[in-house]
Amino acid sequence: MKKEQLKNTLTKLLSTDKTNNEKLQEICVFLKENISYYDWVGFYFTDANKKELHLGPFAGLPTDHTTIQFGKGICGQVAESNKTFLVSDVMAQDNYISCNINVKSEIVVPIITNGINIGQIDIDSNTLNAFGKEDRELLEWLTNEIAKVYQN
Repeated sequence: MKKEQLKNTLTKLLSTDKTNNEKLQEICVFLKENISYYDWVGFYFTDANKKELHLGPFAGLPTDHTTIQFGKGICGQVAESNKTFLVSDVMAQDNYISCNINVKSEIVVPIITNGINIGQIDIDSNTLNAFGKEDRELLEWLTNEIAKVYQN
């Protein structure tokens, strides 16, 4: 599926009358089903008071990592840096938390509203070097669109 088709469908999913969690669940399933190397797609949301992330909607194998402390793993690092983190080879990362032994690469993109990190999208791939510039651009666009939904 081409980038514009993906964006059009994602825009439609975000503009329904469903709850935010239902919208995000549909986005997870859509991305996992339509991008072959997106093997796990999920959202983590920030609890700034406790400095931890909590698992929200996801598509893929269940994970034991339903709560992640800020600074721990790729997701925890993004919670602190507020910057996209693309990992070509998770085994090369000292601070990687393994959710599944098959995962080879990961991308995590923060969702920022009013300058505050409210959460992030986390995507794992069982393919080494799976993510590139197009993935980053698509996911940063998506998290900006999600941020608008949460601001309203």
